[in-house]
Amino acid sequence: MQHNIRFFSRSAGAGLASIFALFLVPTAAHAQEKNLLAEPTYADLVAFSDPAEIVLKAKIRKQATVEPERSPGLTPGHVRLYIEAETQALISGAVPIGESLRYLVDVPLTAKGKAPKLKKADVLLFARPVAGQPGAIQLVSQTAQLPWSQDTEARLRPILGDLLSEDAPPAVTGVRDALSISGNLVGESETQIFLETADKTPLSISIIRRPGQAPVWGVSWSDIVDQAARPPAPLSLEWYRLACFLPPVIENQAMLTNDPESRTRTRDDYAFVRQQLGACERNLTG
Repeated sequence: MQHNIRFFSRSAGAGLASIFALFLVPTAAHAQEKNLLAEPTYADLVAFSDPAEIVLKAKIRKQATVEPERSPGLTPGHVRLYIEAETQALISGAVPIGESLRYLVDVPLTAKGKAPKLKKADVLLFARPVAGQPGAIQLVSQTAQLPWSQDTEARLRPILGDLLSEDAPPAVTGVRDALSISGNLVGESETQIFLETADKTPLSISIIRRPGQAPVWGVSWSDIVDQAARPPAPLSLEWYRLACFLPPVIENQAMLTNDPESRTRTRDDYAFVRQQLGACERNLTG
């Protein structure tokens, strides 16, 4: 049976108020209007997993609809729910989690404009624990609840392992410097693009062109610019860091030369790399 939020006890209401306050802190961008029943892409799973302190499987036991006036930032066509759930498995995270959970989540309305009935549904949650509130968790975004399936969990586990690896690639935040140098032969050049990363780890892209040959490019994940570097494997964490976060173009201030020919070649090579990486496809995340 679906409950309205005001039917909870006074003690539950006090705890719920704390969750409301935390939910309204912008820990992630408000979700864009998406079909949340769509299959999560690789990029979706990484986007949910990367900021999460805990990833777990849970079974929903109760739900209550939050009134629209208490749901600021709610995407049209969605409803905010207060959920009570039972932990079934901690998939990732070192934070102790109890058997009972409570949290807020935004979900699409049904075709009849009603809140979906989620009781007994198995879900994947990407969250952080709430300090001083045992059993309360805060999703990393308003929509960081996915229907659980064996296939989704199987796709998720290698991503979590890659994120926890000591040599996990850093988050890309922009282009720091870029330069293209022509070679001795007509049509010969080498372009170096140095990227900004969140943890200041060195990261660069090299593009080499030789007459009569297809361009060759690769990524160096260290302070050594390696001409033998190779492109990242598709749908890998390295691919995600580049395909999903490289800016659309290189700004003028990142260019290390004023030479028009060098600048044009640098931009062309950068566009080539972005084309080779392909689109960062997402169904659920912004």
